[in-house]
Amino acid sequence: MAQNADFVTWFRSVAPYINVFRSKTFVVAFGGEIVADGNFVELVHDFNLLASLGIQLILVHGARPQIESRLQEHNLEAMYVNGIRVTDNPTLQCVKEAVGKVRVEIEALMSMGLPNSPMANAAIHVASGNFVIARPIGVLEGIDLMYSGEVRKINTSVIRSRLEKGEIVLLSPLGYSPSGEIFNLTLENVATEVAIALQAEKLIFLMNPLGVMRGSTDQSSTLWRELTVAEAKAVQKKFITPIDSTDDIQLYLPCAIHACENSVARVHLISRHIEGALLQELFTHEGIGSMITQGPLQTIRKAEIEDIGGILQLIEPLENEGVLVRRNRELLEIEIDHFTVLEHDNMIIACAALYPFPNEGSCELACLAVHPHYRRTGCASTLLKHIEQQALAQGYLKLFVLTTRTAHWFIERGFTETTPDSLPKSKQNLYNYQRRSKVFMKEI
Repeated sequence: MAQNADFVTWFRSVAPYINVFRSKTFVVAFGGEIVADGNFVELVHDFNLLASLGIQLILVHGARPQIESRLQEHNLEAMYVNGIRVTDNPTLQCVKEAVGKVRVEIEALMSMGLPNSPMANAAIHVASGNFVIARPIGVLEGIDLMYSGEVRKINTSVIRSRLEKGEIVLLSPLGYSPSGEIFNLTLENVATEVAIALQAEKLIFLMNPLGVMRGSTDQSSTLWRELTVAEAKAVQKKFITPIDSTDDIQLYLPCAIHACENSVARVHLISRHIEGALLQELFTHEGIGSMITQGPLQTIRKAEIEDIGGILQLIEPLENEGVLVRRNRELLEIEIDHFTVLEHDNMIIACAALYPFPNEGSCELACLAVHPHYRRTGCASTLLKHIEQQALAQGYLKLFVLTTRTAHWFIERGFTETTPDSLPKSKQNLYNYQRRSKVFMKEI
């Protein structure tokens, strides 16, 4: 029974994501290592699940290890400039052979339909073609990169038509010129430009590290789960020169910044080594990797009637525990204008109400509640500061609160304990002597 309850709770928790993601375009980029090490089958299962939920998928694959292997077979030496392969004619032949082999293997795995497997009854249709128009990079640091190119244009109309038919679009790191030439591209360049061209909801890079790490040593490093573009640029400034072509963060973080600055809503950097990393990143609020956005995800705003459901989810558990006084639901709707909410990535994670008492020149802070996952992140302090500013803007210099469980928290933030007799007269008449809430006052 406990397992069933956990399953129901989990399934309900992902429902909002399913609703939001339906018909949205996701671009997922991954290196040829995933295909080479035999772990691509599990990823295919996840792609199938996303597609079945109505997500429009564009997959961009790399082929670096396969190209390196092909070059070794032909006794050709690989040469890089700023992480970009120098592609002469013999190298281009190896690139075409390796990319073609990887693409065929991916298409084969995505055609599976074995019974009693996640692919049972799956009908994935993969579309690929000359969707990417490219141009040569030219001379870089005095070296002609020859057939190494960059994206010039994405054939968005054709890609959209394939996505609307329910097909998954598969793009290889190759581009074509109007003159019929073939250019070797980087997977990060293709993925970034197609995400921008189609204004994708998400661009996702599967890579070796967990994500962007804070700290300078392995012992002090922690995963940076959310970064704004400004924060990502600060990290980028620490990159060494020349760029290390084997460092995924150095390759992908600049692309994430570029994508976010050009209308891509979210860019995710996640580890390819974690089972189900793609699903964990997309369908849990905490995620499992690093997410880059144009601006901060947290916003404080005045509550609206549509926020009633989110506010109730926050306060009902605290009401059941006796931390908050149970509020009349109809009255909550009537008094919604008194509430302020703290929103994180479209989810209400904290709320508070401000009730003015004009005759006494004071305000009551009430119904301060924070989602359990965010109770040690400073959200309550942020919301309190905003409420204080709100009270000052309305011309009030005193703020009081009634509490039974969080006395020390308010004392640490400048509140002083007082008696119920110091409350406004109308509030004194409502004071519950059985509950015996402590009264705290603060000059603001």
